[in-house]
Amino acid sequence: MPRAAKRQTPSSTVGASYSEPVRAFAGLTLDSPRIMGVINVTPDSFSDGGDAFDGNAAVRRGLALLADGADILDVGGESTRPRAEPVTLEEELRRVVAVVRALAKEGALVSVDTRRARVMESALAAGAKIVNDVTALLGDPDSLKVVARTGASVILMHMRGDPRTMQDNPRYDDVVGEVGAFLATRIDACLAAGIPRSRIAVDPGIGFGKTVRHNLSLLKHLDRIAALGCALVLGVSRKSFIGKLSQGEPPKDRIAGSIAAALAGIQRGAHIVRVHDVGETAQALAVWNAIGAAEAR
Repeated sequence: MPRAAKRQTPSSTVGASYSEPVRAFAGLTLDSPRIMGVINVTPDSFSDGGDAFDGNAAVRRGLALLADGADILDVGGESTRPRAEPVTLEEELRRVVAVVRALAKEGALVSVDTRRARVMESALAAGAKIVNDVTALLGDPDSLKVVARTGASVILMHMRGDPRTMQDNPRYDDVVGEVGAFLATRIDACLAAGIPRSRIAVDPGIGFGKTVRHNLSLLKHLDRIAALGCALVLGVSRKSFIGKLSQGEPPKDRIAGSIAAALAGIQRGAHIVRVHDVGETAQALAVWNAIGAAEAR
């Protein structure tokens, strides 16, 4: 495969770089890019709301994504699109736990996309191995303890504000430095709680409290986030900035732009791409890897 961009020392606003290469996360080796398939068990997610709202449909979607090449299945029961309203704890549990249990029984490596400690704990008990939290374990005072106690792996994401307010004129003096510094503090909090670096991944939160310009800057300088020394997850799939840079296409017509952004991120150090269109992404990565491995003759 093409080599990722060299891990560069980040600016002082990001923190010291970590020189050891990232080799694995949640039991997956990271010698080649990995694909996380999205399963939104919601009626209102921005890209596919309602497609897998029924639990049986969600399980069928998960199995199809595995067949298409997904390495991780990310199950979420609460939309975090801009302006989204939170659901009740009981409703989120109802949506998520049975789907997680069914997919884990099929041998899938399952991630639960939630910001509630109770949902994390129930999903982990049902067979999930990864917690994917848009609040970086700050949304619930018990979240950090749950992840530390259960031995789960965790994805720490950056978000400015919350889904209801995050796109209300977000501003940064140095978006790359500020996002990196936030993630560095959350890594430190996890380490202090006894969660080893091998169980920690970070996500810059493309589209979560960022303008198009902010998103592009983070993607261009993603190597500075990679220098934090944890597995790097990138979620660009079908996001609104792609349509804004193109012809205003609706979410399901942004596959080409999603793959372009994912490959740019992989080139700059991303280890895992979180996507809706697993088969198309797997095909792109197969060609990408083959070109990188080809010998000059």
